[in-house]
Amino acid sequence: MPAPIEMIKDWRDSRIDAVIDVRSPAEFADDHIAGAINLPVFSNEQRADIGTIYKQVSSFEARRKGASLVSQNIAAHITESLSDKPENWRPLIHCWRGGQRSRAFAHICAEIGWACFLLEGGYKTYRGAVMDELRAVPEKLDIRLISGATGVGKTRLLHALKAQNAQIIDLEDLAAHRGSLLGAMPDNPQPSQRLFESRLNEALSQIDQTRPVYLEAESSRIGSIALPKELWAAMRKAKIIEIEAELSDRLIMLKHDYPHLLTKDAEALHQLINGMVQRHGYETVNLWQGALVVGDFDSFISQILNDHYDPAYQRTSARHNRVILQKIKLNGSADDDFSDAANNIVLQAN
Repeated sequence: MPAPIEMIKDWRDSRIDAVIDVRSPAEFADDHIAGAINLPVFSNEQRADIGTIYKQVSSFEARRKGASLVSQNIAAHITESLSDKPENWRPLIHCWRGGQRSRAFAHICAEIGWACFLLEGGYKTYRGAVMDELRAVPEKLDIRLISGATGVGKTRLLHALKAQNAQIIDLEDLAAHRGSLLGAMPDNPQPSQRLFESRLNEALSQIDQTRPVYLEAESSRIGSIALPKELWAAMRKAKIIEIEAELSDRLIMLKHDYPHLLTKDAEALHQLINGMVQRHGYETVNLWQGALVVGDFDSFISQILNDHYDPAYQRTSARHNRVILQKIKLNGSADDDFSDAANNIVLQAN
């Protein structure tokens, strides 16, 4: 007798041992439930081929070809990826709308003896729930923004706060971008907008709403990613903790954070700088480029901070006019300096 298959709506149900997303790799890469594993019943190419057969030949031929491929692919997953699962293992299985792909996979798992859950409505149900939560949650949070000019170590301070058991959300990590013109992360492309929203929603779901949560002050976009408007509205109303650091310490931290631009990807940096001519003029940009050409990184960073980043920060600060909860001057760029600053913030919050 096969094990039961239960239809549920909550992908966070505590009974679930694993989430299996049976959509194609391309669908999975675009967005998926946090922690899900991709065991596709069609490859990207197979899915496209079945669609072509459906449109150009007949639905019957598409189903016949599809059934053969589904059977082969599920058999391979059971033999390989699922070969070590015990008898009491309980997966949640889903596809796009909770249709044939997930039901076929669940049926075979149930025949083996694994009690399965099917996500009612599939990925579309999940996506709708994510958007509902992203609209509702931000206004309930006690958000504290870590603010400061470029290079003062805001992200480092966030993680120092986390080390002291404060709640943080690292938006730049979720978006795989440092937020500035030069903020792209090497070998770490940005996720799709949908995948960022899934990552953000999962992070928000872990937050205790009775305690402060610390975020880095950002613009409404981080690289190509747009922050949900409800979160951005909550951030605009949040109180800030303003961080200051000496220029010498900012130089140390920026050279540490952007070595790929200064030494490994100099051509890309030159192109980015040339793109700033319209804003700053040839004379200023040529000075920056001259410092780069001779390898005077301290001079280059000092100039671009003075001419571009610091004025932009001052304009943004004046425009938002947020309440300053606390001002902290870092004593240096060492880990202990950030630990001391984090401790100061936590003590005042308590």
